[in-house]
Amino acid sequence: MSDLPIRNVALIAHVDHGKTTLVDAMLRATGVFASHEALVERVMDSDDQERERGITILAKAASVEWRDTKINLVDTPGHADFGGEVERALALVDGVLLLVDAAEGPMPQTRYVLQKALELHLPTVVVVNKVDRKDARIDAVVDEVYQLFFDLDAADHHIEFPIISAVAREGRAMKGSGMPSDDADLSALMDAIVETIPGPSGDPDAPLQAIVTNLDASDYLGRLAIGRVVQGTLRSGEQVALCHANEEEPPLKRRLSQLMGFEGLGRTDVPTRTAGDLFVVAGFPEVEIGDTLADVKNPQPLPRLKVDEPVLRMTFGVNTSPLAGKDGTYLTSRQIRDRLEREVLGNVSIRIGNTASPEIIEVAGRGELQLAVLIENMRREGFELQVSRPEVIIREVEGKPHEPLERAVVDVPDEYVGTVTQAVAPRKGRVTDMRPGDTGRTIVTVEAPARGLLGFRSLLMTATRGTALVHQNHAGWMPWAGELPHRVGGAMVADRIGTSTGFALDNLQKRGELFIGPGVAVYEGMIIGEASRPGEMTVNPTKGKELTNIRTHSTDEAIKLKPPRDLTLDLAIEWIADDELVEVTPTSIRVRKRFLTESERRRRKLK
Repeated sequence: MSDLPIRNVALIAHVDHGKTTLVDAMLRATGVFASHEALVERVMDSDDQERERGITILAKAASVEWRDTKINLVDTPGHADFGGEVERALALVDGVLLLVDAAEGPMPQTRYVLQKALELHLPTVVVVNKVDRKDARIDAVVDEVYQLFFDLDAADHHIEFPIISAVAREGRAMKGSGMPSDDADLSALMDAIVETIPGPSGDPDAPLQAIVTNLDASDYLGRLAIGRVVQGTLRSGEQVALCHANEEEPPLKRRLSQLMGFEGLGRTDVPTRTAGDLFVVAGFPEVEIGDTLADVKNPQPLPRLKVDEPVLRMTFGVNTSPLAGKDGTYLTSRQIRDRLEREVLGNVSIRIGNTASPEIIEVAGRGELQLAVLIENMRREGFELQVSRPEVIIREVEGKPHEPLERAVVDVPDEYVGTVTQAVAPRKGRVTDMRPGDTGRTIVTVEAPARGLLGFRSLLMTATRGTALVHQNHAGWMPWAGELPHRVGGAMVADRIGTSTGFALDNLQKRGELFIGPGVAVYEGMIIGEASRPGEMTVNPTKGKELTNIRTHSTDEAIKLKPPRDLTLDLAIEWIADDELVEVTPTSIRVRKRFLTESERRRRKLK
């Protein structure tokens, strides 16, 4: 397989436009899965959160053969928060498949991922997917794709792309715009890849240069480096030089203890990897993303990978609540820091830093979703921790503070357009575009400071009864916009430890919206709901009814509680204020005040 001509191609698209489904179909079409084998849907999305959220989070590779050509496929995330994964993946390939939904057309992340591909001058095959949708508008979407290329100042040769119409779910495709026939397969797509995407240009006989774009680990082999041979040849068992980020340090010399390549969905031992090949190597415990494997006699490092800098940060700390240590396995600051340091090694868009307290670690990333995924992974691994509200990272531009600018594309039923505009105005945002969407819906594009859109998604989902579709991406930097409003209601804060009662909650639900039901363990400083008015409200959720022999009212026996708000991790992070924290354990998500006692909170306010 290694002697075949090579095509390295990445699949890029907006969220849910069908990249992973298309990879599934290509694996089937090329015989990676025999016709009698059961193919797991979204086979490349192996992470639990990827399956639950229905999105790709980690870039992954597979390899297929098509008419005597080896095609390496790299599936990438479509969400802007995981842009670091996209940028790493594009360093591996010589071209891209751009998938666009036949009904939705280009969306915010379509623009983002295509811009990254054009910056690297990667040729494109455009796939208009889901052409079998009843609301498909194939020709209009093709025109919108061309317009997107023009908007991104694409060169003439970039715009001369082939167009493939596909129903990825059924493994059917055709060249041009239209509906593939019932007996069609993916031949048109596979041929377009071979014809449009160039083979690698590196010289296999030149001195070795190979870029490391990802890391993995094996219980038997230790740390694994994944990347692409740019020029030269990697040979199993030979000594190579490892060029680190610190150019002042001499390169390390290590022997390749094991060399692997991608075959189908797996990895197989190979004797060599030549220019253009993707590789997996063992034997480098010190290797990091962006390092170069180079010729021992003439070690020349490649330019290190560049990714967009983080725009949000939050703190991760040891859980200090009275309920700490009841659920988790990993509780200490040392364990939390070790886990975050491992994350940084394999995630180029995450940064960690110290704070004034050794118990608290600062974590910066590309967006709320990226940080929420990290926290969710940690809680599933058995960690207990408490995290702060995300805050934007400020950048000095010409001596003046600038903050991240966020663009949100909101798809809502027509009757909620006013809701969107009203929600944006106090957040220092503005409507930049408004156009008809599907029947009865409008697509509104807004721009606002990133901190103004914290919690924007959950607000709209509540206001529109779950009918809004919101897509956000980083759109540059803007001058500091001043103070912004957060939430309307204040926090209902428990004033004691105990167990919540139906009697107490029945009275409290008249004063706001509850986060808990009866029979829940609470503690002083724990937030049990959102009050209908601003300002903190200290309450007793554990109060029981005094027993008497006299029935005062017929309703005394029938307490009717409204269902509490389901405060998920994502919603909790959005909801809390600067003086509040989210307590995260393997079994619970709670919100609390940073300082638990009312007297301490008052004292802090006076300072």
